[in-house]
Amino acid sequence: MTRQIIPVDPFDYIIFGGTGDLAQRKLLPALYHRDNDGQLPDAARLIAASRSDLSTREYQNFAREALETYVPEKHRDQDCIERFLKRLDYVQIDVTSDVGWDELKSALEMEQDGRIRAFYLAVGPGLFGPIAAQLDKHDLIDDRSRLVIEKPLGRDLPSALELNQDVGAHFREDQVFRIDHYLGKETVQNLLALRFANALFEPLWNASHIDHVQITVAETVGVEGRAGYYDKSGALRDMVQNHLLQLLCLVAMEPPSSDDADALRDEKLKVLRSLKPITEQNADANSVRAQYKSGVGPEGKVDGYLEELGEESTSATFVALKAEVENWRWAGVPFYLRTGKRMAARMSEIVINFRPVPHSIFGEAAGKTINNKLVLRLQPDESVKQWIMIKDPGPGGMRLKHVPLDMSFADNFDERSPDAYERLLLDVIRGNQTLFMRRDEVEEAWRWIDPILQAWTDTAQPVRNYPAGSWGPSQSIAMIERDQRTWNDGDM
Repeated sequence: MTRQIIPVDPFDYIIFGGTGDLAQRKLLPALYHRDNDGQLPDAARLIAASRSDLSTREYQNFAREALETYVPEKHRDQDCIERFLKRLDYVQIDVTSDVGWDELKSALEMEQDGRIRAFYLAVGPGLFGPIAAQLDKHDLIDDRSRLVIEKPLGRDLPSALELNQDVGAHFREDQVFRIDHYLGKETVQNLLALRFANALFEPLWNASHIDHVQITVAETVGVEGRAGYYDKSGALRDMVQNHLLQLLCLVAMEPPSSDDADALRDEKLKVLRSLKPITEQNADANSVRAQYKSGVGPEGKVDGYLEELGEESTSATFVALKAEVENWRWAGVPFYLRTGKRMAARMSEIVINFRPVPHSIFGEAAGKTINNKLVLRLQPDESVKQWIMIKDPGPGGMRLKHVPLDMSFADNFDERSPDAYERLLLDVIRGNQTLFMRRDEVEEAWRWIDPILQAWTDTAQPVRNYPAGSWGPSQSIAMIERDQRTWNDGDM
């Protein structure tokens, strides 16, 4: 089946931090793929801005190297690469001063067709406000402008409020796109399709039928070159406040009235406001934090976090939480969240664990009846699996077997599975905010996260250890097994 090409209006994408790691690994390859699929109009332009002293030709060579490094050879079309590189322009700019802004304005005014201007801030959050102010000062913002900002969107509620105020002083809320690439993943979007485009699941999507939910985002890599940033952040700020809470919201939210962006985000906000607080009184029972120590990773023996950092630290590289949504739909249903670095496998998944059948009619010889599960694998190998009980074929009586109804994206769709950024970058141009976080969502998430951080400090909760290459500390296992449940470690 041919994928429908949805055209977009002519646009300029201005990437601040155009020579940085995010631009190389994600933004340039994503825009190239959209160009190769015919989704960029002929008039689309890409303007990189950074402090590096480069000519446009030199930047085009930089972009060529990025594509050769991060786009698999089988997806490289030389004619498209040449066309894509011709779209690129470069402006040397110092975002903390007035240097280079006139040159950027001149580059943008080369086209006077009312095109969309999307400013992507692939820079540190400390520069979001100053860049927004400079864009306003130099008359580069109009009604069709958009501003894209990446996490971290603050490190606590006060800093998030300040960041949102700094940006909001120059851009309307409907012009600000707070990007969370997890929301652009196909399986995450398929969660919405499964719930709201099928009659099968939604009647069962409640505490009467669901026993518990697990959300895991596990990485095999360590902090690598990000140790300085990561130590100031830790797993709770870096992953839970944004990625995991957004996934929780999509699982737990009520059906929105439509697929309108604000209708969906209104329901996510209600979930965040319904989360039971984790405070000094219950933090020990409902949270675990830990650091990886030396062990074995994919590349062999690896150092522990403190050895990589080179100093003492209490920052967590692993967090496990037991969250509860206090409303009628989810009363009594725990949501177990965990994320960590240097874990046994690279895996991001959502597991919906259904309640057992009320009464099994089968005897012991048939085998144990295992609860049904719906497993949405986000990465790697995106898939949706519904685990059910069936009869094992053959004579000799009834023997039950737990098997998956398996929908693998790679096996069922011939086309290349687009990276999340490909979808999100063009949703910005379309003005579609559905998969982006609204200001009040970000702030409400911090209102839930901040008391956890404070509780860890007030109770001096110890930072546990776990060997690199494991599934985390034993305390995480104990937390879920106290409830007679078990983590799904990628085996289903």
